Amino acid sequence: MAQSHTEQLKTRKQELEKEISYTNQLINNVSKNKQNTLYTLQLISNKINRRMELVANLKSEIYELNDSLAASKVEVNKLGNQLKEMKSEYAQIAYYLYKNNNPYTRMIFLFSAKDINQAYQRMRYLDEIAAYIRKQAAQIKRLEQLKKSKIIQLKSKKAEKSSLLDQETTQLSKLEMEQQRKSRVRRKLSGQESKLRTSLRKKRRESQKLEKQISAAIAKATASKKVGKKTEVYAMSPYDKKLAKSFLANKGRLPWPVKNGIVSQTFGVHNHPVLKHVQIKNNGLNIATASGSIARAVFTGRVVSIVHITTTNIAVIIKHGDYFTVFSGLEKVFVDVNKDISPLQSIGKIHTNIQGKTELHFEVWKGKHLQNPAWWLARK
Repeated sequence: MAQSHTEQLKTRKQELEKEISYTNQLINNVSKNKQNTLYTLQLISNKINRRMELVANLKSEIYELNDSLAASKVEVNKLGNQLKEMKSEYAQIAYYLYKNNNPYTRMIFLFSAKDINQAYQRMRYLDEIAAYIRKQAAQIKRLEQLKKSKIIQLKSKKAEKSSLLDQETTQLSKLEMEQQRKSRVRRKLSGQESKLRTSLRKKRRESQKLEKQISAAIAKATASKKVGKKTEVYAMSPYDKKLAKSFLANKGRLPWPVKNGIVSQTFGVHNHPVLKHVQIKNNGLNIATASGSIARAVFTGRVVSIVHITTTNIAVIIKHGDYFTVFSGLEKVFVDVNKDISPLQSIGKIHTNIQGKTELHFEVWKGKHLQNPAWWLARK
């Protein structure tokens, strides 16, 4: 069964709370080194974004609960009015029956009939009134129980609303503290401009090397073949066509390339979090995870290349028909070139640096064209 919107909000709230908790663990791990790094800033920014989403989620829950409370109050008032009318009608009929249903009055009412048929009709009339009043009494009792149940629900909803308002206040307070911490870290990093620019140049060189290697691997995997004097244009095999079609069919449902992790940097061009007038281009997703974490395949495919960018940054490129997935930031690889890969198979161990940063870089390509991995992975 499909979840109601209220249930979806509650589920999303649990997901956000879980992600915030996991981000806290990652921040605590890198904070042990007592160094202010861009990675720390990214984790804090991620937590702030999730916290803001959590606050918005709580506001939506409160909004829906207000609507539900209003509807419940209307329903309780409606039941109250209905009961009032039924009890008034019941009292009138009960009084009439009390006056006219004693044996003496009943006999006079029956014997004063013109004939036997009228007497029979009068007897039926009295019996029907008695049956009706019993039915009304049962209906009144049922409505009173229903009203009581609705009042209990109403009190429960009021208590839930009070709890949500308290949660919202708590989250807003935490959000303010986190924003203050983010500002402090950014100010301290601003004093390390030379170091940041050196690090940025190094990362750009690594990114360019990786992109070059990916292009070469894709070109090789899709190269045309020369048979005699003729050149055969590259064409996918029936198996590759089926694999590519299946990969596309799973868009938005692919498993995450790590068991647990959060996005520390999204796809696309971003302003540098500290350096002014500097932009960073990300060809994929950066996923922060815990030390010792393993990268895993997201779909059936074949390893077409393993690239050593640095001694602690190895990349694995996997082919899925005419789609390719890329895993970099590995310090150890568990697969070999030209070997088939199954979904969730371990690819390699993700490197953890001396500051405690453990981050996987993940890309998706269709032929020579970059894709936003967020469109392909299942929502956590």
